[in-house]
Amino acid sequence: MQLSVVIVNYKVPYYLLQCLDSVTKAIKTLQAEIIVVDNASNDNSQALVARHFPHVIFVQNTENVGFATANNQAIAMAKGAFVLLLNPDTILPEDALVTMLHFATHVPQFGALGVRMINGKGVFLPESKRGVPTIANSLAKMLHCPALSKDSYYFTALQEHQSGAVPVLAGACMLLHKAVLGNTTYLDQRYFMYGEDIDLSYAITRAGYKNYYLPLTMLHYKGESTTYNAKYMRHFYGAMQLFYEKYYGKGLVNNALKLLTNLMVGIGHVKSMLSGKSALTESLADKAVTTLSTQQYTYAQIIAYIEQHGAEERIQIVHPDMDFTL
Repeated sequence: MQLSVVIVNYKVPYYLLQCLDSVTKAIKTLQAEIIVVDNASNDNSQALVARHFPHVIFVQNTENVGFATANNQAIAMAKGAFVLLLNPDTILPEDALVTMLHFATHVPQFGALGVRMINGKGVFLPESKRGVPTIANSLAKMLHCPALSKDSYYFTALQEHQSGAVPVLAGACMLLHKAVLGNTTYLDQRYFMYGEDIDLSYAITRAGYKNYYLPLTMLHYKGESTTYNAKYMRHFYGAMQLFYEKYYGKGLVNNALKLLTNLMVGIGHVKSMLSGKSALTESLADKAVTTLSTQQYTYAQIIAYIEQHGAEERIQIVHPDMDFTL
């Protein structure tokens, strides 16, 4: 088998259906399987997937074991030579997986591959390609003061429309060679949510392989399936703290970072009390609505339209065959 697509789901049933629809179309000419691990969503995700995508392998966890552990469950089951880690709040163009696999098999020392991601407003997400977090660039990012570090947290040496090797990829869409995973490690399960993709990317390069970035555009809603509250902040900055301690040790600077982490968690708690809406939903609330049907447009066309018009319009995607709108 060529490919196993792995999706960890948590309480986003309709984003998951849309993602599965795009993936099903993208694997049409491939020998591939789709594995969904649900982290105890306690909703209708399993029933909806069984109804609309009976070919999908669905694993139902009885508790939320975290993103890294759930991915490892699926990777252990995967039969494909390549494994794609994919977030449920994503859309792939129809030719994405064929293009990615072709690229992966024609570059030297391949370890992992990421692509150019845009959000629901059509804005490029710089975390599509990142540098290895250091004490300096992480502090600079947290404090919104890039002058503190000569190295960018995001990998600016490679432009967003260029392909090439990069240090760190995003786990929202990360193609891996399963043989390479066997020679390095699966995802570190100490990361409950966030940071595991940074750690895995770093482990791959330390093992002598290369991570590549390909400017193939996909949609990652980013945030529509996440609640930005104190719990989120603890997971996000706690993951960064784990990475620093794992690779840089527990020194004086790390203690300062831990204090800063606690401060950022506190700020996140205040923000969550002030607003419960995602920034994307809130910023588009008063915009004109454009409806695109999956019966009339391909996913590639929908993604291209969002990139061109997403900042000015609120774009809804209608799925008549599944009777829901996003």
